[in-house]
Formats: sequence, C-alpha cells, structure tokens
Amino acid sequence: MTHDQPSRDAIVATAQESIARGSKSFAAASQLFEPAVRERAWLLYAWCRACDDIADGQDHGHGMTGVSDGPARLAEITAKTEAALAGVVVGEPAFDALRLFAAETGLPPALARDLIAGFALDAEGWRPRTERDLYQYCYHVAGVVGSMMALAMGVPADDHATLDRACDLGLAFQLANIARDVAEDARAGRCYLPQDWLDEMGIPADDLLAPAYRDRLGLLGERLGSLAGRYEASARFGTPALSFRSAWAVLAAAGIYGAIGRKVAALGPRAWDVRVGTSGAAKLGFIRRAFGEATRRKALYPPSLRDATLWTRPR
Repeated sequence: MTHDQPSRDAIVATAQESIARGSKSFAAASQLFEPAVRERAWLLYAWCRACDDIADGQDHGHGMTGVSDGPARLAEITAKTEAALAGVVVGEPAFDALRLFAAETGLPPALARDLIAGFALDAEGWRPRTERDLYQYCYHVAGVVGSMMALAMGVPADDHATLDRACDLGLAFQLANIARDVAEDARAGRCYLPQDWLDEMGIPADDLLAPAYRDRLGLLGERLGSLAGRYEASARFGTPALSFRSAWAVLAAAGIYGAIGRKVAALGPRAWDVRVGTSGAAKLGFIRRAFGEATRRKALYPPSLRDATLWTRPR
C-alpha cells in the first residue's frame, strides 16, 4: 500500500498542533529557538507524543484509558518507527515527522529505538532495583530525548561529548519528575524509587505514603532532587556548543525544571502535600536569567571533562 507524500509544511503544521495540545510549556519554550530548530523540535515532539499516546491509550497525554494489548501497541510503534527511519512514507503525520527529523538531523536509529525500549519497560510494569537501574530508565524515557533535541539544534551525531551533556539534561528532568510525582505514582500503583533505596530506609514499596515513613521518604526526595541537580549542572557545560538561541532555551528549561527538583529537596517530608510546580512569574524570571547565562556561556561553562562519577548513556 502506498501513500501520497505529504508536504513538509503540512507535517510541520500538524506537529505544531500536536505540541500546542500536548504541552503548553514545551510549546512556549520552543519559541526561543531559531525557526529551523523550532520546527525540528516540533517534529520530534509529535513522534514522541504519538508513541506515548499509542502505548498508554491516551490523546495528547490526556485521558489515559489503561491498555490490555500492550505488546500489540509496542509492535505498532516499532513497525511505524522502523518504516519512518527507513525513509518510507508512513501516511501518519507523527511518524512522517520522524522520517523528516531523521533525514534532516542524521539521527542514529539506535536513539529512536532506545526511546521505544522505555515504553517497553513501562508496559512490563518494570521497577528499578538499583540506582543504576533508575538511570537506565531515565535514559530511555528522557535522556535519549535530550540527545535527540541536541541533534535538532544542529549538534553532529558524532559529537558524543555534547550529546552526553544533552542526555544529562534529560536525566535531570526525569529525576525531578520522579521526585515531584512520588505520591501521585504511588497512588496509581507505580514506584520509580530503587528497591535498594527503599530497603535501606526500611520503607515498604506498597505502603510508601504511610505517615510512619514520611520522614524517611522525604530523605529519598532530597536524594533525588540532589541527583537531578548534579545532572543539570553537568548539562550546562554543553551549551557553548549550541547557538545563542538554542543555549538560551536549554538554560531556561534547566532553570525551570531545576527549580522543581530543588523545591522537592528543600521541602523534604512535605514535598508531596501539594504538587510542586513553577509559577508563570518564576518561569519568566528563569527565561530572563537564562538570556544572561547564554550570553556568557563560554565563560560560565568553559571546556571541562564531564564528571566521571555520573552515569553515562550507552553508546
């Protein structure tokens, strides 16, 4: 079966609609990019969003239905993604968005496959046993997206040092997300805290939120927030390799998301009394501050070796 090839403009327009519906924050942040980078970011988002929606039975991240046919859904995502990576016109805007993105950025197919492996982990109801497992999961669901976003910004696929720093930002975001959502996840029967950590603190995984464990859980929230901060700090040293506007967007996002991890760490046992977030005024403040940081990025973040004690993405 063949499909008429849609124009790039039509695919980009559909991707823009997808991001407007699925993530107002990312849609707003993407405005900081140069037009060409912005469009590639939309293309990447559209594919990630579609994969997520198929895997979870959602519509643009909303109305999760719960799925009973997880393996079939993963097979569909994989088949359409592999077709797009091979340059085949899929006939679905989100997967044709990936086809364009891959062609325009020199996307290594392994990166797209690594993201799909993250959906497979979630479909299996996977749980981390060790801290290393936690990083591996964060890589598959977010770190790899950081590396792909760097490609959207014009970083060559063989610039591993910069792609490692971009991955660090994705890890920082996911660690902050996990810290913020501990209570929400527990109520939904999910837990992304390593079993080793829970054993160390004497917290049963199926009763995380019991008042008796709240102080100890607060310590784990602080640990996650502090780890997110280490990866965020590392990511900032990748920004001299980016254009001014890309660096501005990355540093703004680092500030906004970093604030979430810092807030969880500061609140300790009270971190989950209300959902931690960043106000609109605070976001504007981070965007203003990031402008100055992007201007001085070469002085602020001089060439340096990445901290060897940080977990490193697979190559």
